[in-house]
Amino acid sequence: MALYLGCPMWGLKAWVGNFFPKGTKPKDFLATYSRRLNAVEGNTTFYALPDADTIARWRDATPAGFKFCLKVPQSISHYKRLRHCQADTAAFADRLRLLGERRGPAFLQLPPSFDAAHLDALGAWLAAWPADLQLAVEPRHTDFFGIAEADFDALLRQYGVARCTFDTVPLFSAQASSPEVAEAQARKPRLPTRATRTAAFAFVRYVGHPDLATNRAWLAEWASRVVDWLAGDEDVYFFCHHPDDTYAPALARLFYGLVGERLRALPPLPDWGGGNPADQPGLFSG
Repeated sequence: MALYLGCPMWGLKAWVGNFFPKGTKPKDFLATYSRRLNAVEGNTTFYALPDADTIARWRDATPAGFKFCLKVPQSISHYKRLRHCQADTAAFADRLRLLGERRGPAFLQLPPSFDAAHLDALGAWLAAWPADLQLAVEPRHTDFFGIAEADFDALLRQYGVARCTFDTVPLFSAQASSPEVAEAQARKPRLPTRATRTAAFAFVRYVGHPDLATNRAWLAEWASRVVDWLAGDEDVYFFCHHPDDTYAPALARLFYGLVGERLRALPPLPDWGGGNPADQPGLFSG
């Protein structure tokens, strides 16, 4: 079992001087990030599929135990809506395999208009998805939180695919008092939070309240749940989002501390205040 903790990206200039040491250059963001947290969402692949050399550079810049969780390209999920996209899917799968042991679960974000009427397309796509590649699926239509929820979950279980939990409750509990919060609320779905387990690993995307301290109660609940999952010998992937992600690393540290309060065997996070810490194979493994 292992806890993989990360952010939606591996580098923001705003992180230099706090999460990253002063003077860190953009070319060193990934290497530095991967020695502070052990997983990252790869949202860049949603917009364009990197070439093989780029994937190899990502792999080689990171230590053993680090995991990339790359997002299925929008050409597959949103433009072709999982139909007639065999070549695109095969190309994405090839890139995933180039990551080797740095490969975490890929995640498929369904379009907001992808409803119960399209379950057959999802089923056919999942049937063709390579069995050697882990996958999580994030629904964004109300059908999958109501009338078609049981069918959706059963389909994911059939193929050993995780139901991605996207928790936006903390974000929407905040007043839209800044442009960053208003924009985040406009872009994120306001849907119920589900912690349904459909695979042998968990995949959670948490979108925090803009005030860091206010997140403690929600993250404490998640910490208790994550400890239970880890005790069940399951890997957990947990990603912390913040309205503009400036404080996403701080949110991750807060969450990690809450997990550590419940799981004494959890080693401390690397020091973020000085130079590059030593490579770590994982934040929690056993």
